[in-house]
Amino acid sequence: MAVIRIERLNGAGLLERLDDLARLRITVFHDWPYLYAGSLDYERQYLQRYAAASTGTIVVALDGEQVVGAATALALEEEADYVQAPFLAASIDLAPIFYFGESVLLKQYRGHGIGVEFFNQREAAARQFGKRYCCFCGVQRPDNHPLKPADYVPLDGFWGKRGYARRPDLVAGFSWTDIGETTQSTKPMVYWMRDLAA
Repeated sequence: MAVIRIERLNGAGLLERLDDLARLRITVFHDWPYLYAGSLDYERQYLQRYAAASTGTIVVALDGEQVVGAATALALEEEADYVQAPFLAASIDLAPIFYFGESVLLKQYRGHGIGVEFFNQREAAARQFGKRYCCFCGVQRPDNHPLKPADYVPLDGFWGKRGYARRPDLVAGFSWTDIGETTQSTKPMVYWMRDLAA
């Protein structure tokens, strides 16, 4: 595999890569377990908030000039209401928490440490912005879902090795249109958290 460059983008640098990032998200999230039927227009709108946010961070993996992977993050205080909702309902202070939006990587580049570096870079950004905790959430699909691949291995073990603990008490509802559907439906998203000071 070619040498992959890892870069952290924000502001103008992020906007220059907007379409590349949008296409990458649509490609990776098309697969299980997200089954996402995305559009470039929505993705452009979604990603612009990371450029606008004071703590917005996107880490990209580049093969030459091709974006082959990306991971997003920003302060939970700057996230959307539906992302914050489980924490507010549990009376958890948002101020010290850094939220990881997603981590997407083309299949042929997986297994080479890029995903680990995405975590390292976003945790470094969290520390830079004075945050103590990092969190993210993953979709909870039923085990008997007809589109679940027989050989699917969840990322729970990988996340656990990074120091993250599953928080079944913190569950958000995210809505998107699944492949083969014509309208959005709400999916349960279970949070994982890590204390950077631990």
